[in-house]
Amino acid sequence: MPLLLAGATVIDGVSEKGTDGRSILVDGGRIAAIGRPDEIPVPEGTETIDLSGKFVIPGLMNANVHLFVNVLFETLVRYEGGYEDLIAEAAQVALRGGMTTVFDTWGPRRALMAVRDRIDRGELVGSRIRCAGNIIGFDGPFSADFDGRIPGIGSSHFVDRVNAAWVENTGRHLMWLTPEAVGEEVRAYIGHGIDFVKYASNEHGGTSAGAFLQFSERTQRAIVDEAHRAGLTAQSHTASVEGLRMSVEAGCDLVQHCNMTGPTEIPRETLELIARRDCGAVVFPLTDNGLAVLKETISDHEWTMWKSSDANARNLIDSGATILLANDGGIFAPEVMQEPMIKGTWNGLPEEEALGRLATGHFVWLKAMEEKGMSPMGLLHAATRNIARAYKVDDDLGTLETGKIADMVVLDEDPLRGAESYRSIHAVIKDGTLVDRDALPERRLLTAELPGPIEEESRHKKFLHHGARLPGCPACTGGTH
Repeated sequence: MPLLLAGATVIDGVSEKGTDGRSILVDGGRIAAIGRPDEIPVPEGTETIDLSGKFVIPGLMNANVHLFVNVLFETLVRYEGGYEDLIAEAAQVALRGGMTTVFDTWGPRRALMAVRDRIDRGELVGSRIRCAGNIIGFDGPFSADFDGRIPGIGSSHFVDRVNAAWVENTGRHLMWLTPEAVGEEVRAYIGHGIDFVKYASNEHGGTSAGAFLQFSERTQRAIVDEAHRAGLTAQSHTASVEGLRMSVEAGCDLVQHCNMTGPTEIPRETLELIARRDCGAVVFPLTDNGLAVLKETISDHEWTMWKSSDANARNLIDSGATILLANDGGIFAPEVMQEPMIKGTWNGLPEEEALGRLATGHFVWLKAMEEKGMSPMGLLHAATRNIARAYKVDDDLGTLETGKIADMVVLDEDPLRGAESYRSIHAVIKDGTLVDRDALPERRLLTAELPGPIEEESRHKKFLHHGARLPGCPACTGGTH
């Protein structure tokens, strides 16, 4: 059935300001017309929704999520065989928050693709998923790249199976190979049906805080070339100024968390290179208050890194780089959020400052970048158009234009007046269909509340507290950075 959204202020992501009193006609899941009410012929049987006084923007996007990030041992054991259910839950949490499209940059490929395809076929409600599977060059969840504690605790049979589900043929063994051989492995992995390629320019180990370079410049170019040869975009995981520079020069379409460069700020020439090549700059910012809270709980070494990342975010804005909204968004189970090991990290910040939460972290991102000087229209572009262009899906997504997929968010407040307005979601429309946000997620697993205590807990006397603090990265539980 056609749908007419009537009387709203439309902020289409193309014009430099919103246009009052416009209507949007949706038919067949796409935008059929945008204009004044008297300009649009309305087909018989069209459902009309009066949006007078509301603001319609393109569906929000997120350039870096992990729909299955709660990869702790007990989660992977408890839900073995049900990973798709956890991914589906996360995709619905994302959609409820206004994100109609998300790009999953690390996770179990087969499970992610299965949920992706169910959503695309209309069998499941959820944010549109595009995924990379594994980060080329990284080992699995139970490894030194993420959580090195588990081998030796879990059986080798289970540990190896989990790692294989993530890594397949794209793990650390690639570091031994020639660029040509790495390219062959990447080509084989692309053949399984991933949507884009992500590789490691820097390592992910905790002891060196990401400083080591994972692949040579020749190998990075070989990986990027394979992605482009297949018609896919290429991106990298970076954590140092040299890892960042090498990625841009290798031809990456976007670079993840490029403001995270250890204690060293991005050199001016690299900032200029990013802007000149129009490489998508994915930024992970904290609000001013979030940084102040975090400073009280982390080491001096960690603070130098966060302080540098804040300066980098501001400098990227000033440089004119194409900035993309992303936050490593994921869902941690409530029992994990209660752990002493997480409370002193960026994942343990109060909800209103917690960047990495899938449900609300994108609102934190918008507030943080507003504080750092990003313009209101710049914020909207970072959350919509810039992401679509960087991932090369802008023929269908990212702006409100005739012929594009009808993904929209309706706000009660004007987003061009301030970032807090993005929290005032009145409605979400995906593929031309009004989303029942109150029904999402349909099945609560990691978002479910903890069950009440068992009888014995009231009598239990602890000997000592337990649990080391998690490092900065939400999935990297074995290190200290």
